[in-house]
Parts: sequence; C-alpha cells; structure tokens
Amino acid sequence: MFGRYLSTVGFPQAQTVYYHWRHWYQPGHLWLTYPSHLQHPSSSFSTVRHPSSRPPRPPNPYNWSSWRQTGILPHAQPRRDLQLSAGLMDRCKSEPPQKRRRSTDGRQAGDKSQRSPERSPPKGSRSPKGSPEWLRNVTGTPVPPGTFPSGPNKSPSTPELKRHWEDLSHLCKAAPSMNGGRQKWPFDFSVMSYNILSQDLLCDNTYLYRHCHPPILDWRHRYPNIIKELEQHSADIMCLQEVQEDHYNQQIKPSLESLGYHCEYKRRTGLKPDGCAVVFKRERFSLVSCHPVEYFRRGIPLLDRDNVGLIVLLRPIDPHSSLTNICVANTHLLYNPRRGDIKLAQLAVLLAEISRVAQLPDSSVCPVLLCGDFNSVPWSPLYRFIKDSRLEYDDLPIGKVSGQEENPRGQRILTVPIWPRSLGISQQCQYESRTTDSDLRDLEQAELDGFTKPSIEHCLKLTSAYSHYLKESGHPEITTCHSRTAITVDYVFYSAALGDVMAQAECSVPPEKGLQLLGRLSLVGEDELQKVNGLPNQHNSSDHLPLLTRFRLHPRVDG
Repeated sequence: MFGRYLSTVGFPQAQTVYYHWRHWYQPGHLWLTYPSHLQHPSSSFSTVRHPSSRPPRPPNPYNWSSWRQTGILPHAQPRRDLQLSAGLMDRCKSEPPQKRRRSTDGRQAGDKSQRSPERSPPKGSRSPKGSPEWLRNVTGTPVPPGTFPSGPNKSPSTPELKRHWEDLSHLCKAAPSMNGGRQKWPFDFSVMSYNILSQDLLCDNTYLYRHCHPPILDWRHRYPNIIKELEQHSADIMCLQEVQEDHYNQQIKPSLESLGYHCEYKRRTGLKPDGCAVVFKRERFSLVSCHPVEYFRRGIPLLDRDNVGLIVLLRPIDPHSSLTNICVANTHLLYNPRRGDIKLAQLAVLLAEISRVAQLPDSSVCPVLLCGDFNSVPWSPLYRFIKDSRLEYDDLPIGKVSGQEENPRGQRILTVPIWPRSLGISQQCQYESRTTDSDLRDLEQAELDGFTKPSIEHCLKLTSAYSHYLKESGHPEITTCHSRTAITVDYVFYSAALGDVMAQAECSVPPEKGLQLLGRLSLVGEDELQKVNGLPNQHNSSDHLPLLTRFRLHPRVDG
C-alpha cells in the first residue's frame, strides 16, 4: 500500500525511495523473513534466520531522516507539501480512487454493494450531476480522503447565515389549570437536534467538502464554533449525532457539564468512532432511566450495520405542577440510499424500545420526542411511516424507502415481512411477549397473518416540528448541505397534544400526554446557503444545521 502511493507522488526523491523500498520488501529478501508458524512448508524462504545473521533493518518508510542516514538521499530535504502527479491532476473533476473512499457506515466503497459512485454516493443523497452548480469543487484539484484541498491560510470573510425564530405561542393557551384550588402552570422547554459532523468522517470523505476553505475544516476551528453554537442556543435538551468518542470524552462532555448539562452517550458498534449523545440541563430535568439501542443483531443479515440509538426517560423538575415523564429518543439511521429495508428494520427496533420505555400504567405512552438524522427526505415512505403510524409497502423498491435514490431501476422489492420473526419484534413494532400454551396457537396464527401482509404499524402518534417548505418562497427547507447535495434529512418528531398547531385531530393525544409546539428556529433554502458558500463555513462548523424547537407540556389532572 505504501509503495502504491509513493509511485504516484510527483518528485524524484520519492521515486528513489520507492525503488529501494520495493527491493527491501520483495518476497525472498534476507531481511523479510516470517515466523515459522506463518511459513508455508514449500516456501523458498521458509528458514528462520538468527537475528544476528540478518541484514540491517531497512529505513523507516515514514521517516525521511532515516533514508538520509543510509546515504540513499544524501542531499534530500523532506517536502511538507505533497504534489500530485500529472496523472492524478488530470482527474480534477473526478472522485477519489475507489479504494480510498469510505461510506459513512464504515465500509470501503470498493465493496460490491457500493462500486458505483453514482448509485450510492457516501453521505449524500444525489449524484454529482444533481448537486447545485455552486457546490462543485472550487479548488480545481482532487481531494483524497484524509487531506484537505489546497487553499489560503485564512478563510475569506463570509456573511453569517440568517435564521429567525418562528413564534407560535400565540396559538397556544397559556392559562393555568386548576386542581384542588391550586394553580398548575404548564412546563415550557426547548429541544435541539444537531448532527455535528464527526472529524473522522470528515477526513474520510473530504471530497464532499471541496467547496470549503481548508482552515474551517480543522477540528481546532470547528470545536470552539460548535460549543459556542450549543451555548448560544442553550437548549434544555440536546440530541447530538456523529459525536466522536474521543472528542466527546476529552472536550465535548467536560464543556457541556461545565454549562450545567447531564450527558449520556452511545458509540456506534464495531470499530466506528462516533455515536449519539443526549444531554439535558440538570436544573430542568432529572434522569429516570437510560436505554442504549444497538441495531446490529448477530445472525440477522438485515441488521448487520453498526448504527445505534439512545433513549432517555426524563422527569421535569417543577415544584408547582405534577408533570408526566418525557421519553427522548435520538438516532442516526444508515445512510445507504439503496438499503431502505435496513433503515425500516433499524427504525422498527427503535420504535419497539420507545414503546416499552414510554409505556404508562394505563397502557398509553408518555410524551415522546424522536430526534435525529434519519437519512430520509420529507414525504418519503419512511417519513410517512413515522408520521402516519402505518406503511403499506406492496411492490415498493427498497431504494425508494428513504426517497434519496433517484433511479430505482433494477432494485429489489421489499420482502414480506421486511424483518424476520427471529428478531422478536412484531409488525406493529412491539416486542413480542411470551404467553401460556393455551393462547399460543391463536396468537401464533394472528402473528402469522400479520407477517404475511405487506404493511407495518406503530402505536406512537408523531408529528414533525418543521413543515419542510419555506413560508415565504415555498422552496424546500434544507438541513444538510455539502458538495453533493442540499436536502432535509434531520427531524424533530413529537407526540402532539390535542389542538397543537402542527397536528391533525386524529394524530393527537390528550394535553397532559402530549406536547404543544411553541416555536422553532427557521431553516433556510438553497439561495441562503449559496450566499454563505454552503456548509460547513466560517460560522457553521457542520454540514448540518441544528434544529431548535420549543414545546409546552401541560400538567396532569389528578383524579
């Protein structure tokens, strides 16, 4: 691997190093010998030599001074700026080499399922042909993973993105309720959902940020910007995605704790470096319980990815009112636009756990907040499943589930059922309970009928806090933007109380078991993002925008 990249570097010293490197590391060289337990019996270099009889170890390929000490590069000086060869420069409009690209779920883009960059571009939703012209590469050079495009040391000044607060409180009644002659005021609180962009994922996918000036992609610039943004909005509850574990432990968690927050975190499974965090102000909520959710299930091929969710049950702190608990769920679903079946299965696992955690003694559920990056666009089948509590998926191609794949030709149709019964989750997104033998046959027959119908359901009545269209122009709202796309994939769903401005009557719940939307921080369209050179930029340090909302919880009426 080292030799492949040295052979493409365009200066003579590298070619000299490459020639000697191949000589030292070719099979059969006296220095390159293997332990006896790793050697093949017929190997011509199977003899294990005594260390004293070996030639000296070759120079460290990553240390230029060691090569100068051998006399191979007597007058060479290390170059601090790698220059691409003419062959690579000819590909200034192309993607990085296939073997170098990585998708957000950690798989090499050379895998069979992701060989075509136009079919499944990492971390975006449209092919390069579908991306806005102003988001194309502004540097004129290819950007291999792990490096930033060349550019000036200082970013040119860009205007700040203008977002305003949309106040909806005048549509909600604020009068206190009376109980036993004592007034009970409602409980108002704010919620944020924000994908802060993991630095490791940024470095693995730098070709998505060709429009950015290099200094703004440095974590030393991004981290203080992100913390400043979180502190400025000062949400009572924050659901964060793509939170890198080392940055969380060393920087993000200590900073938020110093601001009065309690932090919970769940890293993605496998070797993935990032995960989801839910943080809340200690003066406003107390933690009842925390429930990490792993979507990876051994033995179930459909659930072989490392995405996760995180659910917390919070108790509002208000000495003057009797308030129900609030269930807050945060997740980051699989990106791959062509695997809607996996996304629906991951969502089913999350909804089943939410239903269990949020259940009240009367079998109803407490107010639910479902936040995160769902890698699905508004009005897609997955989005409608969340909002409508039901999805009929007969003859639905898996690539159309999230609405990101523009060319569904040749795609598989969703199977019936989508996930196997061995998962232990019904088609109503509930954990299947064990019962007595007398009821087992009837229950199995009913469940079998459900597993043969192309439909799934859930019991949560959820509404989106955003309308997904700009009020003034009618253009689509945008929550994420990079060199490939500008769309909405981030959401704040909530249990809407009866009379809520965003909910239909049939999709609402009693006031004490639901939430009323009081306001939200407006989103923007492509025109506004073009003026600030897209995302990330000098002032916004993620390729996502934070969603900020404010809700009202009404007190319980004691019977």
